[in-house]
Amino acid sequence: METVTSLVFIVNLLIIFTSVVNQARGDTCIDGLGYCNNCDERCKAKHGPSSESSCDRSVGVPLCQCYYECESPPSPPAPPKKCDGGAGICSQRCQGQCCDMNCAQKYIGGRGFCNTLGTFSVCQCEYPC
Repeated sequence: METVTSLVFIVNLLIIFTSVVNQARGDTCIDGLGYCNNCDERCKAKHGPSSESSCDRSVGVPLCQCYYECESPPSPPAPPKKCDGGAGICSQRCQGQCCDMNCAQKYIGGRGFCNTLGTFSVCQCEYPC
């Protein structure tokens, strides 16, 4: 009786471990579903018709393993698109900080910098579209 109790305890630990820790191998995940009774039906009911099952007998007691396609993690959101604009000419009276303030006033979330083009220095703005 003691051997049966120990075996049942080990099997229960394996079931809990494989159920809690889904192992990802490439795009395939594995879910331990306990004993092999109605293994394929339970696998398809839980993970859909494309899932496949097998009975693992390596531990002595047949345990149901369900293989299914893992869900891909959601893609990170795309960074906000940046638009360009202008806020006049940079001069001795209005340089970098002044240009930045002008862009912030003109465009929501705008930032500005002086950009020299030939002999002119223009206040160039970037802001989220």
